[in-house]
Amino acid sequence: MTDPNSAIATALEQVGTRLKLLRTQRGITLTSLEATTGISKSTLSRLESGQRKPSLELLLPLASAYGVPLDDLVGAPEVGDPRLRMKPLKAHGRTVIPLTRMPGSMQAWKMIIPAGQSKPGELRTHDGHEWMYVLSGKVRLLLGDQDLVLTTGEVAEFDCRVPHWFGSAGAGPAEILSLFGREGERMHVRARTRRTSERSAADRTD
Repeated sequence: MTDPNSAIATALEQVGTRLKLLRTQRGITLTSLEATTGISKSTLSRLESGQRKPSLELLLPLASAYGVPLDDLVGAPEVGDPRLRMKPLKAHGRTVIPLTRMPGSMQAWKMIIPAGQSKPGELRTHDGHEWMYVLSGKVRLLLGDQDLVLTTGEVAEFDCRVPHWFGSAGAGPAEILSLFGREGERMHVRARTRRTSERSAADRTD
C-alpha cells in the first residue's frame, strides 16, 4: 500500500517546479508577481527552488494570480477518474492547454497562436529545453540569430538559454505541441533553417 505521507511529500516537492514553469511560460517576472500577490521576490524565488515549504497562505494568492485551481499547483490527482480535465489558460493572447499533471520534470502543452501574433516580441531566455511540434499552420521561430519558419509536421528542439521567440507565420492561427524539460533533457531533434527546407523541397521536385 502506498504511504500517503510519502505521496504528499512527493507532490509538495514538485510545487516549486510547477510554479517556475507557469511563470516562465507566461513571461512573468518575479517583480511583477510580487506586485500582484504581495509575496516578496525572495520568498517567491525560494518557493520555486524548493528552499521554502509551500503553504496555503502562499499558494492561494499564486493560484489566483495565475488563474489556475489550487490542485494544479500541488498536482492533486482526481480520485477515481483517470481522465485528465484539460483546462485552457490564456497567456499573452494565446490559448495554452496543459496536457500533463503528474509530478515530473517533463511537461507537455498544446498552444494555439492567433494569426495576428506574427511580429517578433522580446526574445526570452530561461533554463531548460523545449521541443516544439507544429500541429497545424505555420510558426515563426526566432532562435539566437536564426529566423526559422516551421510548417505543419515540422519539429524544433532548442536550449531555452538561447534567446528565443515564436509566433504565427501564416494567414491563420498556428497550433503547436510543446514539451518542456529541465536542463539536460533533450529530444535530439533539430530545427532546419528556411534555406535548408527549401533545398529539401527542391530535391523532391527534381
